[in-house]
Amino acid sequence: MKEDYRELLKPEIINSVSGLALISRVIVDGYLSGLHKSRRVGAGLEFSQYRGYEPGDDLRLLDWKMLARSGRYYIKQAEIDTHITIKFIIDASASMLHQEEDLSKVDYAKVLVAALAHLSQKQGDAVGLLTLNDKGLEQLQPSVSQQHFNRFLYALSEIKSEGKWPSSIASERLHNRAHKELLFFVTDLYERTTEITETIKQLKTSRNEVAVLHLLGKNETEFEYEGQVIFEDLETGQKLKVNTKEAKQGYLDSFQNTMQGIKDDLLSNGISYERFQTDTDIGEAIQLFLKKRANLL
Repeated sequence: MKEDYRELLKPEIINSVSGLALISRVIVDGYLSGLHKSRRVGAGLEFSQYRGYEPGDDLRLLDWKMLARSGRYYIKQAEIDTHITIKFIIDASASMLHQEEDLSKVDYAKVLVAALAHLSQKQGDAVGLLTLNDKGLEQLQPSVSQQHFNRFLYALSEIKSEGKWPSSIASERLHNRAHKELLFFVTDLYERTTEITETIKQLKTSRNEVAVLHLLGKNETEFEYEGQVIFEDLETGQKLKVNTKEAKQGYLDSFQNTMQGIKDDLLSNGISYERFQTDTDIGEAIQLFLKKRANLL
């Protein structure tokens, strides 16, 4: 596995369209140089088989002769290149500004999403982007063109992490329940009660795949602090002085219990959960992407 891209993880590179384009290309080419296009059945080339009509199918694919003979609706299927719709939903609240080793969680999210979107484009998928905090919702509707991908990278580079996650938001604003979609929800899951996890659970339907990419810094998972440390809540500004030696074990126990509870809750709702530290390799996310994409075909 190549990790040359980590030398490019500098704010001045990440927060530019050309920089994100370069990083995403280095990551994807490094991991997937031998990738072959996947294929599926659908509308297009040589006839393969029939299947029953499902709501949302293109009516032009109905076989009217089969309807006349059987009284049932059937769709003609053929083998074609695979294309799906992929949306990336990014938590743009202020907690994503947490930084370790000169890399913030939001900058890691930008690189992660840029790489997955670049891979999506190579597959011919439509990609869309949504960023959200209590200041508002920014949307870029899915498309497949190179011009759109450049707009996608620009929107990524312009993300400003501020405020909090909204207390509530209608799930219909985040996805199309009538269509198959692969949704990647990128967040640090910093929530006051359950506002983020409840939003995520509302996204799951029988027609889509939802994967949570949980971003955390190494110190957040391992609490490798020493001495007296003042912690600041990036969303409220509240500060707390802590004796790290006395607090460490209690923090780790509480952290593990909370994270396991969230993971179990999401999994029980058919939502995948993957945790990424900002010092770990993005190749793991690419493997997850390929698995989830295959599940939707």
